[in-house]
Amino acid sequence: MFQAYDIGATYRENYDRGPRFSDAVASVPESPVKDFLGFKVRSRIGIAAGLLLNSRWIEGYARRGFDILTYKTVRSAFRPCYDPPNWVFVEDAGEGAGPVFATDNPDSDPGKISSAVCFGMPSMAPDDWRKDVTRAKGCLGDGQILIVSVVATPEPAATPQAVAEDFAQCARWARDAGADVVEANFSCPNVCTPEGTIYQDVSLSRRIAKVIRQSIGNAPLLLKVGYFGDAERQSSFLCELNGVVDGITLVNGISRPVLHRDGTPVFGEDYVNAGVLGRAIHDPSVASVAAARRIVARQQLDLEILAVGGVSQVADMDDFFQAGAGAVMLGSSPMYLPDLAIDAKHAHPEW
Repeated sequence: MFQAYDIGATYRENYDRGPRFSDAVASVPESPVKDFLGFKVRSRIGIAAGLLLNSRWIEGYARRGFDILTYKTVRSAFRPCYDPPNWVFVEDAGEGAGPVFATDNPDSDPGKISSAVCFGMPSMAPDDWRKDVTRAKGCLGDGQILIVSVVATPEPAATPQAVAEDFAQCARWARDAGADVVEANFSCPNVCTPEGTIYQDVSLSRRIAKVIRQSIGNAPLLLKVGYFGDAERQSSFLCELNGVVDGITLVNGISRPVLHRDGTPVFGEDYVNAGVLGRAIHDPSVASVAAARRIVARQQLDLEILAVGGVSQVADMDDFFQAGAGAVMLGSSPMYLPDLAIDAKHAHPEW
C-alpha cells in the first residue's frame, strides 16, 4: 500500500526526506472562499498535527488541496522520537475501549483502515523549527493558512506556572515565525509525562491558556484535546475556556491497548496504551464533536470546533460537518490518501 510516510523508516528519515507521493499532483478544483477564524480560506479541510513534520510536508500537502495545515507539535527544547516502531496498522476487535491488534496486512479498503502511533511528541530544537515554520508559511498559497501546534516540555517537578510559561514561549515563537494560528496541544495519548493529559484538568487548562493568550495577544488560539467520554466534563471544559481561546480541536486519538496477537505490547511495556487513529475512532469522534456543538449552542459560547478522527472518505467529512464542525482536519489518512481534499472539493465545493 502507498505510504507518503514510510512506517518502516525512522522518524528522522521521514523528516529529512519529506513525503513520498506515488504520482503527480492532480488538478485542484477552484472553490469559493470561506471565512474561518477571521481568515479567507479556499476550504475548511485540513490536516491535524502529526503528519506534517516540517515545511517539506506542509508544501507537499498544500499543493494537493489541503488548506488548513498544522505543523507537527514543537517544543521549547529538542526531544528525540521514541524508538521504532512508531506507527503500525491495527485491526479493531470492536470492543470499544478494548485492545487493537497490529497487522502487516491492513484492509484493502482505505475506508476501513485503523492505525496506532507512539512517537512521544518529538521536536527539533527551537532554532531549527522556528526557521522552518517561516519556510512553511512561505510555501502556502492564497486561501491557505498555517497552524503551529506547540507543547510544553516541563521538568518533573515543574510548577503549573512554569508549564504555562513554557507553553507561552513556544506559542510566541510560533506566532513570530509566521503561524497564522497557534494550537496548544493539551492532549497526547503517547507520553507518560503530565503535558499529555492537561485537558483533563479544567482549572489547569484555563490557567495555562490565559498565560498563552497574554503572550500572543489577539492571534487565534486553539486547544487540542482528547476524548472526554463524559458530557459533564466536556461541558465544563468548553465553558471554562470560552473567552480565552478561539476554538477546540478534537479528538486527539483515543488511547487503547495496542498489542500483538500473542498479547505483547507493540510499543513496549511502558506504552501498552497508545493513540488509535482511523476507522476505529470515527464514530466516537463524531459523537464528541456533535456534543461539543450542542454545548456551544446551548451555552452561547464563542468557540469554533475543529473535528478530527477517522476521516478516510468524503462521507466521513460530511459526518463531521453535519455534526457542526467548523473545519475537518484529517489525521492519518492523508498518509495513504493524499488526494482526499481534491476529491472533497469536487464533491462539495461549499466546504
